[in-house]
Amino acid sequence: MVPSRIVDAFSSVRDPRVERTRLHGLVDVLVIALLAVINGSTAWADMELFAQGRLPWLRTFLSLKNGVPSEDTFRRVFEAIDPKEFGGAMATIIEDLVTDLRGKVVAIDGKTMRGSFDKRRGKSALHVVSAWVTDLGLSLGQISVDDKSNEITAIPELLKTIDVHGATVTIDAMGCQKAIAEAIVDQGADYILAVKENHPHLHVALEVAFAEVPGKEDESLVEGEHVTEGAAHGRIERRRVRVTRNIDWIDGIDAWKGVKSIVEVERTRTVDGKTSLERSYFISSLKLGAKAIGHRIRAHWGIENSLHWTLDVTYGEDKSRVRDRNGAANLNALRKLSASLLSRTPGHGTKSIAQRRKLAGWVPDYAFDVLASISAT
Repeated sequence: MVPSRIVDAFSSVRDPRVERTRLHGLVDVLVIALLAVINGSTAWADMELFAQGRLPWLRTFLSLKNGVPSEDTFRRVFEAIDPKEFGGAMATIIEDLVTDLRGKVVAIDGKTMRGSFDKRRGKSALHVVSAWVTDLGLSLGQISVDDKSNEITAIPELLKTIDVHGATVTIDAMGCQKAIAEAIVDQGADYILAVKENHPHLHVALEVAFAEVPGKEDESLVEGEHVTEGAAHGRIERRRVRVTRNIDWIDGIDAWKGVKSIVEVERTRTVDGKTSLERSYFISSLKLGAKAIGHRIRAHWGIENSLHWTLDVTYGEDKSRVRDRNGAANLNALRKLSASLLSRTPGHGTKSIAQRRKLAGWVPDYAFDVLASISAT
């Protein structure tokens, strides 16, 4: 009933428990936890309640010779498992859902798990850096760090664990680093990196490159431009993307491996009669027109609008009070695997992740459809 891909991946995780305390097989514990999260569980106690309520059904495909794992068993197991090993197992399962990343955007960004803040122990909230395939709605992998400032060192480690060949990797200003650009190119991928004041000289150069000179259009370096306009939720927005490959004059630009173009995105918003203007700048290894590269830049925000929003609103991640570092990181990986599988379950294309979780709770065998989605790809 449970796809062998999931069983094999979970079997690769080392069991951290001593032999005499293993009343329940590790794979059984992990499978139940995954099914519980798919069915709406948000805490260790929920996992035990789920298993108790579905025991006859669970016994049709799991041994459970010692009955149902307790709340404490779920907690102790997830606190003891190495998050890197567990994350690797999640990535192995997701590999079956990713066929070809050519032309697709892999957005890398961090999210702070606010509920993991532990004042008593003097521990800051856990920060998780994730790789999200916007076009597919899939999480490729993640790595946890103690603080947002550690994203710079976390991103190269994350890139070592995932295959981004053929994709366009997008990262905000924190990840705009020469070593990260090199690592992406060396994997056979392209990049779009946001440039802000953390690279002041480069940022100024990009501002100069796109500065408009009234009456002297022949002095402009801009080679391509694309403008879109729209209105929604009482807001009017105009978005202009400009791109140029005329970059040889920029001091030190050749230190960025594979760089071929620079981009400006200008956003003009009007809300309640008040207009604001914002300009953002990027460097990229792509040789694309303004429309195509603008689409990829906009796709980056799918990690915020889809993944992070789903984790907080649908899975209640920010409300979780799991403060143990391993436990919080492993639960985050389990939630993302659940969301990735639910988003790929055939036959319910118009239903939200929240609706699909409800359906799994109402129709037990629907959970098998969710798990089987990795074999149906």
